[in-house]
Amino acid sequence: MVFEHSEGDEKSQEGMRKMFGPQGVDHMLRQAIETCWMMLPKESKTVAAVETAIRRLVERALRDLKEDAKAFGIGDEA
Repeated sequence: MVFEHSEGDEKSQEGMRKMFGPQGVDHMLRQAIETCWMMLPKESKTVAAVETAIRRLVERALRDLKEDAKAFGIGDEA
């Protein structure tokens, strides 16, 4: 999902960016990996299976992000 903020939101955006920092994104990604591991059937729980699933999900999300940005005229893809 793409979000665009007005100029008045810059202060809140900066505060949020500082609060989360790079460790916030890292934490969320690790949670997604852990959730993927838990959701796999017992016979499929391998590191390779998790890697494949996560890569598929991320690639799909990035592709959709670009398509959504074009469709709604948001960001660099507009």
